[in-house]
Amino acid sequence: MHQETSVSTSNSEIDPDVPALIALFNSTFEDFNTRLVLGDDEPIYIPAGITTSYHQIVFAHGFFSSALHEIAHWCIAGEKRRLLEDYGYWYCPDGRDAAQQADFEKVEIKPQAIEWAFTEAAGRKFQVSTDNLNGAEPDREGFTQNVATQLQRYKSEGFPPRAERFITALSSVFGNDKLSDTPINVVNSASTDSRQNAASSGLGDGIGVNAE
Repeated sequence: MHQETSVSTSNSEIDPDVPALIALFNSTFEDFNTRLVLGDDEPIYIPAGITTSYHQIVFAHGFFSSALHEIAHWCIAGEKRRLLEDYGYWYCPDGRDAAQQADFEKVEIKPQAIEWAFTEAAGRKFQVSTDNLNGAEPDREGFTQNVATQLQRYKSEGFPPRAERFITALSSVFGNDKLSDTPINVVNSASTDSRQNAASSGLGDGIGVNAE
């Protein structure tokens, strides 16, 4: 069972803004009984249970970007999914073939677009991740454009409510309330999660098997 006290990330590896980010998320979403938790090697979402009275979004290595990525996934997970560990998804790790990579990219467009907005609201630079170092070569340019297009759609049509709330909170604390329209380069780096979609349901956008 994951516990907040069991993490072993060295303080020297933790982004200095992470404590403020954790405090900001936890205060912003107190009404959702959900806390952002500093984790170790692997991110995970843990719903409230017998040993912990609140839901946990556990992010990896003390990385600011990992926290934003996991929060983005949480912002589009439906109510029923938020009652399941890792939202009820199964994951396909690094080393995906071309078809698996295409599926991965399809379901990463929305969360990475939200992560992009979070990153800019926090006054930082965003890097799209195709997360397949040991697998099929991804279409970096195409994926970047797809994420950028989704970001523009969110800007014109509105972000999901929790994402909008956190963009406002990030801007107020980290002092950058202007979202850039500048495209960025995609990187084929190991991101904080490698999730493959088998289907999507009314539980909220996401990746993995349906979980009613």
